[in-house]
Amino acid sequence: MKKTLFLTLIIGLAAITTTRAQGVLDQAKKATGTSQTGNLGNMTSGIMGMLTPSLGLSNAQQPQVQNLISGFLQKKAGILPLQQSNPADYSSKFSGLQGGLFSKLKGVLSAAQYTKFLGLKPKTNDATNALSQLFF
Repeated sequence: MKKTLFLTLIIGLAAITTTRAQGVLDQAKKATGTSQTGNLGNMTSGIMGMLTPSLGLSNAQQPQVQNLISGFLQKKAGILPLQQSNPADYSSKFSGLQGGLFSKLKGVLSAAQYTKFLGLKPKTNDATNALSQLFF
């Protein structure tokens, strides 16, 4: 009886651990942009939460920058499947999207703000840094 109870407990714990591990994996995929079901609004808010104080965005600049970032992230989500199936095509399309975003940001930000924005680029594609979505 004790062996059966112990075995049931072990199997139950293994099932819970597997479920939690899958949940963590799904969260990591969303953070890195590999899940198309990720919430773009939350991602945009996270990026704006970093950019607004770092760049000293004015009240007039904030909605403009937010609209640019939101549009960029929506377009990026549309090409994400290419990242796995056709990396060269993804890279080409991403470069075009990124160039368009950066060009539009130059028109909204001051020269000093834009330079500071470029300085915020993470060294690597870091899933914990929301700004990685703009640069990688």
